[in-house]
Amino acid sequence: MATRMQQLSQPKPNRLRYPDRRSVYWLDKLPPEKTGQTTEIDLTPRWSELCTSKKFYTQVTLSPTWEVNKWALRAVPSERLCSLAQPRAPTAGWQPDRQLLFPLSRASQMAVATSRICQLAQPKRKQVLGDSGRKPKPVPMTHMPCRASAHIELLATPKHDHPKFMGERSACWPVSRASRNYTANQRLLELSTPKERKALFEGYDPYIVSQAARSASPSPWIQQLCLPLPRKCSSE
Repeated sequence: MATRMQQLSQPKPNRLRYPDRRSVYWLDKLPPEKTGQTTEIDLTPRWSELCTSKKFYTQVTLSPTWEVNKWALRAVPSERLCSLAQPRAPTAGWQPDRQLLFPLSRASQMAVATSRICQLAQPKRKQVLGDSGRKPKPVPMTHMPCRASAHIELLATPKHDHPKFMGERSACWPVSRASRNYTANQRLLELSTPKERKALFEGYDPYIVSQAARSASPSPWIQQLCLPLPRKCSSE
């Protein structure tokens, strides 16, 4: 029992200090070191054949024209081969292609067309429809020409311009001599100057209320708008 207790009291060995570890799993004992040669793999005949390099053929390719042996020269074809070698005959109603410039007979050249043939030779005049190939739809009675009432004709009359209407002003108009020689006073110069405001990092405070806004008194209308609605006021 003491031996078992002493065995359990021993610290566990550190397996990570061995760099030659052969397995990723935890082992109670280190694997035995191999002193012999490494594993040798025996190649099969098929593998040995695939490992060999391909052979390059040095023979010259034959010409497309080759000699016919004497047995092929003396061969006699059968009746079946002779029938298959015949070209296929055209059908009974087949006619050869007509020439592009077919010579006309003298009677055709001197023929005089009748009035009926001249009438049939004229091109047809097609009616222009909204949708080609469709029959025109019947026009409803509401689209038929009718006379408008006096009130509709009065409403259709265009409106006239106002008697004092002077027309559109031109984009370019002459400036008077007094406007060109006018000198602005000090108040106009002061109002035309933009306000100088400092940035936030320069000490500008946007929440400062001016002295004029503090001393301003609201008008009765503004005071009335500030009051809550009577329907939202609860009676205690």
